[in-house]
Amino acid sequence: MTRNLLEESYPGIEFRSSSRNWWAWLKGVPPECVHLDHEQTWMTTLIPDTLYLRGKAAKRRQPARPEVSLCRECLVGVIGGELASYSGGVVAFEPDEGNCSQYFFVGAPDFAAAGLAPDVATAIEKRLQDNVTGCEECSRAATWLWLSRRQVASLDDVAAIGVAPGERLCAIHGATKFCDALAAIREANVFYMNLPYGDAGAYVWI
Repeated sequence: MTRNLLEESYPGIEFRSSSRNWWAWLKGVPPECVHLDHEQTWMTTLIPDTLYLRGKAAKRRQPARPEVSLCRECLVGVIGGELASYSGGVVAFEPDEGNCSQYFFVGAPDFAAAGLAPDVATAIEKRLQDNVTGCEECSRAATWLWLSRRQVASLDDVAAIGVAPGERLCAIHGATKFCDALAAIREANVFYMNLPYGDAGAYVWI
């Protein structure tokens, strides 16, 4: 990875020099933001443009931005603007604070290949096709459906996915809701998060 690619991909983020040297590269350690020197309770590995299909990495943007490890503040700073500018439809499931090791976006055409059960995929696809309404926070069109854990505790609850009212939000307020949910998590070690791609999809957690 070139220094320029890292800096161009994550402007304004300062990375630990020890995570950018040849030894870190040999060990496969991604660049880490400087705050992880003292932040031991909250870290996410962001691989923005990669989706894993049947265990294999599938690039969803070229050139793909490099994998990095970020604290909560740096993560929100990186993803907030991109989520707010995504024009596609999103069904986002609030993650379980105590049991979330991965939180990632899957485009609708990739539901099956990404391992979503057929009935879950069908339920989410139907929600993506719901009649568009206005954002609950402003006058913009709602492109996000935020489903809290109180309404949908897990992806196994297909019935709840189908009927939970959720919150209808525009991309800007959807991004805010998403980032606020991350900020509310007291401790986190998320091994994989990516960013939206394509026309529509869902943020799911495992």
